[in-house]
Amino acid sequence: MHIWVDADACPAVIKDILYRAAERTQHSMTLVANQMLRTPPSKYIRALQVPRGIDVADSHIVKELKAGDLVITADIALAADVIAKGGHALNPRGEFYTTETIQERLALRNYLDELRGTGVRTGGPDAIGNTDRKRFADQLDRFLAKQGK
Repeated sequence: MHIWVDADACPAVIKDILYRAAERTQHSMTLVANQMLRTPPSKYIRALQVPRGIDVADSHIVKELKAGDLVITADIALAADVIAKGGHALNPRGEFYTTETIQERLALRNYLDELRGTGVRTGGPDAIGNTDRKRFADQLDRFLAKQGK
């Protein structure tokens, strides 16, 4: 099992949790972004810079993803592709996307996009807080414990 991180929009506090988890559990992790990333020195962690462009990082993750891999992303469309390919998708707030919830999430995302297209301000998500960090760390730990090594 490999951990993939949609790293362009992943909060630094979540990356820190992931770095520690990769080291502790000895799971390989790749952070994919269209900008250069600094990661701690580790044989389990690598950063991959892809060219700039819409969904280039997402496309790379989906192309390389194997069934059973874990992807950390807040991108609903990427999460849908991950699930369709047999992977697991966890958002930075600690919520796993599932086959049962992803269609509803896609519909809501599309609806909000339509509203924004008409000029309606829909706002964005709140900043990641302590509760979100704890929920993410707990979900990640439970998932990795089930995977074993």
